[in-house]
Amino acid sequence: MSGRGTVVLTGVGRRRSIGSRLALGLAEDGWDLVLNHWAPYDQRLAYERGEHDTEDVAAECRRRGSQVEVVPADLAAIGTPARLVQTASALGGLRGLVMSHCESVASSVLDTTVESWERHFAVNARAVWLLIKAFAGQLAAGPTTQVTGRIVALTSDHTAHNLPYGASKGALDRIVVAAAVELAGSGIRANVINPGPIDTGWMDAPIRAAGVARTPAGRLGTPSDTADLVRFLMSDAGGWINGQVLYSNGGFRTPS
Repeated sequence: MSGRGTVVLTGVGRRRSIGSRLALGLAEDGWDLVLNHWAPYDQRLAYERGEHDTEDVAAECRRRGSQVEVVPADLAAIGTPARLVQTASALGGLRGLVMSHCESVASSVLDTTVESWERHFAVNARAVWLLIKAFAGQLAAGPTTQVTGRIVALTSDHTAHNLPYGASKGALDRIVVAAAVELAGSGIRANVINPGPIDTGWMDAPIRAAGVARTPAGRLGTPSDTADLVRFLMSDAGGWINGQVLYSNGGFRTPS
């Protein structure tokens, strides 16, 4: 176990992802890691990816001094969250939960299927709740004013023509804010980050241009921009921030 402890990190399926940059940043800060991904999801979306992206990222984290376990598992399966937390507990010093995974398949009010709706909510909302529940259950339950654990989840404002994704991300926000209040007495801090539009392989040229035009900072966000804020929240300096939905997006806002 490293000096800082262990973090469960989801959504590390492709090198070109926010999750991969989070893994490298947390490793640089001295955290050990349990990395989760689900290759069938990445294959279904057909975004840019290498055959061994997750293992390659894990190897880079190990070179930074971290112990790393890779756990491929579908977060739609009810038992996956507890298994990830158990793996981290066995690694030692479980202190963090960072959720950058998602199910995101675009559909609208009229063409969303019940199957798609249920999978989005299973992955983006139910798994978040179960991960938090399992994580909190592994930490000391006694009342304290000290920070014992940290939870960070990524969200989105996207709703129109991406209905099940946006609706389930809205549920994620409420789950994490509830955890911030309910678990604060046990020393757990929980926050949500909205990173705005970040091109991790899903944007075409018109989408990129529109994103830049609507961002006062004059550029699209990068995975490193998101990682910088996550690393701060996971640091001693971030321990007073709790129950917030933070916009780390260069001023971008998505209209309803």
